Amino acid sequence: MKKILTLILVSALGGIMTLSAYKIFLEEDHTNGTAASNSTNSSASYFPTSNTAVTSYGTLYAPDFTEAAENAVHAVVHVKNTTLSRAPMTLQDLFMGRSTERAQVGTGSGVIISPDGYIITNNHVINGSQQLAITLNDNKIYEAELIGTDEKTDIALLKIDAGEDLPFATFGNSDQVKVGEWVLAVGNPFNLTSTVTAGIISAKSRDLSGINSQSFLQTDAAVNPGNSGGALVNTRGELIGINTAITSQTGSYIGYSFAVPSNIARKVVEDIMEFGNVQNGILGVRGGELNSKSAESFEVDATQGFYVSDVEERSGADKAGVKKGDIIKKIDNITISKFSDLSGYLSTKRPNDVVDLSIIRNGSEKKIPVTLSKSEIMTIEFLDMQLRNIPSDVKESSKISNGVAVIKNDNYALYKNLGINSGYVITEINGQIINNVDDVMKLKLKYGDDLEKNIKKLSVITSSGQKESFIFR
Repeated sequence: MKKILTLILVSALGGIMTLSAYKIFLEEDHTNGTAASNSTNSSASYFPTSNTAVTSYGTLYAPDFTEAAENAVHAVVHVKNTTLSRAPMTLQDLFMGRSTERAQVGTGSGVIISPDGYIITNNHVINGSQQLAITLNDNKIYEAELIGTDEKTDIALLKIDAGEDLPFATFGNSDQVKVGEWVLAVGNPFNLTSTVTAGIISAKSRDLSGINSQSFLQTDAAVNPGNSGGALVNTRGELIGINTAITSQTGSYIGYSFAVPSNIARKVVEDIMEFGNVQNGILGVRGGELNSKSAESFEVDATQGFYVSDVEERSGADKAGVKKGDIIKKIDNITISKFSDLSGYLSTKRPNDVVDLSIIRNGSEKKIPVTLSKSEIMTIEFLDMQLRNIPSDVKESSKISNGVAVIKNDNYALYKNLGINSGYVITEINGQIINNVDDVMKLKLKYGDDLEKNIKKLSVITSSGQKESFIFR
């Protein structure tokens, strides 16, 4: 018994000594080693790292699209456009007495914007239509009336008479949309009705034309043929854009789609309803957007903004005191980093609206209120001729459907010798109908330095009202 107690005592003392040695020597070394290791890792880390727990990510902060989708699908409609095309007549058609007219059907989408049945869609969805049919989300079908269109913004306004109040989309403020914001695209791709896709705003003020005439919202929400004219809505279900275009080598969605901002679309349809056409407010400046290369050519330090290289005489900008060399940095607190920012915002304004310009002049910031002018004051230089838009009342009284007025001709070598002078109206260039100076600008950009070589035909209305054409070989 004594031996057993002695053995137990020795074992206990041995355990105590072993534990003490571990605590004193080994654990201290291990702690020091850990500290050294942490110190080494800390000094070697060059990038800030977030250690915030992410266990709730994807649940607590996941966006809920269900309410927005529910509201949007009831306001989005299917648009069926029936056109008649005439095919070349064959001998068989002639002998059989058959008509060469063929019905062609195109489809797209639209958005109900009022309970009494006004519908907004794209101009290219209904272009050339002989008959328009609207199918609602509850499968009711109505014939639609075309109220008006605007080719420049690719917006059209339709109307149906349903005999009852319809669900409709409420316009949101597209100027307040932020890059990275969640959005839903709602439409009828490939005739698949009431399709909802999700994405984010990828960019704002995108121009696809190359002539700074557009200002699209870009999104990565899937948009395909048939979505055109459909709704782009935010997570509150507010209409912030009309889906219009995709950029794709295949013709189908590959990650980029574009929508007309709701502020532009709303202004266009309001103008059509009130005036019958779109009222464009003109600032009256010419120039270019700034970057490092253009800043060097303009001999300025700024690399963002719009550089004013010329001011249109008698325009609102001219009357307000805007000068050549000014750099427009903001318009009504909208930052101008490229020209489409400026043109897009102006597309939401009408003649006689007042906008506040923030400009840089001689290194100092200055604010100038400008009253926008009518589009008739816009002029353009073309083949040493100065051309101007024709006021709508002059067109009506002179029974001129389209064209631009020649207000000055300095080209003595060619065009002035032909008699084309002040008072003439150019209606067609190379067989292309000219409606305004924007059409002339497109031709200038198309032909570039070879403009004069590529002009083969000019159609004009003389100052006496006679129609003439000049062909150049």
